[in-house]
Amino acid sequence: MAKATSKALRNQMMYQVFVRNYSPEGTFKKVEERLDEIKALGTDIIWLMPIHPIGTVKRKGSLGSPYAISDYRAVNLEFGTMEDFKSLVKEIHARGMKCIIDVVYNHTSPDSLLSKEHPEWFYHKEDGSFGNRVGDWTDIIDLDYGNRDLWDYQIETLKMWAEIVDGFRCDVAPLIPLEFWLKARAEVETVRPGCIWLSESVEPGFITYMRGRGITALSDSEIYQAFDLCYDYDVYEKFRAYLAGKGTLAAYAEAIERQEYIYPENFVKLRFLENHDQTRAAFLIPDENALVNWTAFSFFQKGLTLVYAGQEYGAEHTPSLFDKDDVFSEDENDIRLRAQAYAVEAVPDGDGVTATAVQREGAEQELRSLMQKLAGIKRDPLFTDSVYTVKAQEDRFLIAAHEKDGRRAIGVFTVKGGAGYVEVDFPDGVYDNLIGGEKVEVFRGGVSCHGNPIILIREE
Repeated sequence: MAKATSKALRNQMMYQVFVRNYSPEGTFKKVEERLDEIKALGTDIIWLMPIHPIGTVKRKGSLGSPYAISDYRAVNLEFGTMEDFKSLVKEIHARGMKCIIDVVYNHTSPDSLLSKEHPEWFYHKEDGSFGNRVGDWTDIIDLDYGNRDLWDYQIETLKMWAEIVDGFRCDVAPLIPLEFWLKARAEVETVRPGCIWLSESVEPGFITYMRGRGITALSDSEIYQAFDLCYDYDVYEKFRAYLAGKGTLAAYAEAIERQEYIYPENFVKLRFLENHDQTRAAFLIPDENALVNWTAFSFFQKGLTLVYAGQEYGAEHTPSLFDKDDVFSEDENDIRLRAQAYAVEAVPDGDGVTATAVQREGAEQELRSLMQKLAGIKRDPLFTDSVYTVKAQEDRFLIAAHEKDGRRAIGVFTVKGGAGYVEVDFPDGVYDNLIGGEKVEVFRGGVSCHGNPIILIREE
């Protein structure tokens, strides 16, 4: 594990932005205009997806993928100038947030600056032409880290950007030698002490597939030696299997608990329901009540919570990486049309009246407001360093707990279905639900759950 990794990252929230699709203009300046809104959500770190120029050869779509970079040391002029970018970062810092940028070091566009100036730094097929080792990535060519001159160039590039930003999200980092990342981290530390390192770790199946082809594919345990944060892909397939009715909630809960003993003591996971590579959470979880509960669980989890721009408004459409596909329109009213508002209110359930989360226009508690509340709860020191457990009940309730020095937080999340009795390891008594503020009684080791998420904390 990276020895300098701070457990305080577990108290934070990251907000992901693709500049092109964040506004009709698709510019740094337009992101800057929305910083107060991003900050108000509870954001600590803004992750900007690749800001660099995009290649034109073998482009996918009309505008190309931001992950097919042509020049690591420049900004995409479609987004603005270098000065515009520096202004954005300055304003992020002025609001007490940090900024990390995407680093795409496994490959470049076929017409990249490096492919022209240093073709020897690239992987070549048997016929001597450029190529890549993952077939469907047709718009890129792979770099070859067997050349140490490439290491020097890439690390100097990182140090250049570290003069401006606070950290890096490293695309498919497991496909690059661990020794490179260790050296890069050590050298960047001389420029940006406390630099944040987030690895896009990969799914277990992808690791075994690549290793079967004789290609470097680092496990999370290896990646953690150089990185502060890893993706949650080691358990994500269990999450998707449950949503699809192909797996159990218990299997997902067990996979999360396993992280507690297979990783170093100060491990930090990036907890997400969606990102730019995955389907929107609101599309996967069309039941509004379930989405509220999954959202609450993602914040309650041990780790740093990720919110992908638009997620806070319940956006269902996953924006394209290859074409202009705005998350927010120019008309503020249209932005609100994409929002799904939620409120906990009493509605008949056939047997009486049950409190549940329902969609309601103009609701006081929107999904966004829920996130704001959850981000505040997450800052409690109990979530920094705790013994963390997750259990499932009846394949529809998740019961999670944090415990440290006599304090205990418990969360009950109804991820499928409505009301029910849930067993909890918590002293009997009446407590305030930290989410909604209502009173919740624990009696004989159980709570009556009416569908809305519950978070309780017991003091010493």
